[in-house]
Amino acid sequence: MKLYYAPGACSMGVHLLLEEAGCSFEAIRLSFAKGDQRSDGFRAVNPKGKVPVLDAGKDGVITEFPAIAFYVATLDPASRLLPGDRMSQVRALELIDYAIATVHMRGFTRLSKPEIFSPDGDPEMVKLDGRTIVLEGLTWMDARLGDAPYVLGEFSIADAALFILEWWARRIGLTLPERLSAHLDRMLRRPAVQRMLATEGLAPAA
Repeated sequence: MKLYYAPGACSMGVHLLLEEAGCSFEAIRLSFAKGDQRSDGFRAVNPKGKVPVLDAGKDGVITEFPAIAFYVATLDPASRLLPGDRMSQVRALELIDYAIATVHMRGFTRLSKPEIFSPDGDPEMVKLDGRTIVLEGLTWMDARLGDAPYVLGEFSIADAALFILEWWARRIGLTLPERLSAHLDRMLRRPAVQRMLATEGLAPAA
């Protein structure tokens, strides 16, 4: 298998899941700063021009975080990346969709690329909207986590999605709710996360 990723992008959630599952894969690094995502070579792999992308060999190329996370979790049921009962699986997918489609795409993207949402408007207002979306999302997820060590009690694909948001928030200086901060620290102690960060050349979020 081949994972196409950009350091620090949401692809790091898939990256850590591949490590958790003990998969053998090649990590192919893209530089967004250099425009690798727009290159003809990468567009031939994923015309959407974004990461994560998993070339799963005989199963073909898989795109979009929720789909890849689900796929990786089903490769080896013994890895327990996907909860065993149906409703826990539903809850995992529910959280992943909210994390990626709302908090990431509507919130963090407004903070990092305000010009996308208002090319002729006030970027600071766009950022303010993004910050509100992110903080509301983190507050909801903090309540959802509660006092459990992981979102669904045991580590699952949902925690990989939550990790991305927590890591970004801490990197840009947002104060995480107490339980999410503890969850992030717990995630950073996992060997799979440490291997992912080392491969991507990222320091743990301070």
